[in-house]
Amino acid sequence: MQFLILRILYETPTYGYKIMEALEERSFGGYRLETGSIYTLLRRMEHAGLLESEWEHAEASGPDRRIYKVTKRGAEALRSGLETISKRKTLMDDLARFYRENFAEKGKRR
Repeated sequence: MQFLILRILYETPTYGYKIMEALEERSFGGYRLETGSIYTLLRRMEHAGLLESEWEHAEASGPDRRIYKVTKRGAEALRSGLETISKRKTLMDDLARFYRENFAEKGKRR
């Protein structure tokens, strides 16, 4: 979840509700966080030095919003995490290929 949040904020700094919408959209509805959960997670990420925030004062009507953005430490955590995910995906792709070649295809022939 943190990598997905970091990715969203790396692309565009924004506020909590927009992050919740982006999480749901990018996960094809797989991740739906409660409002309290997202803000707790954002605060933890900020305390860990992965994010920083500042208040944006609303123009005309509407509440002020806390805008979150990725820090240098957060960008490095994202890069490192995505590198690990990419390596794992390569391994999973190889195992899936092995399965198809040795079991799925043979199962069809029997």
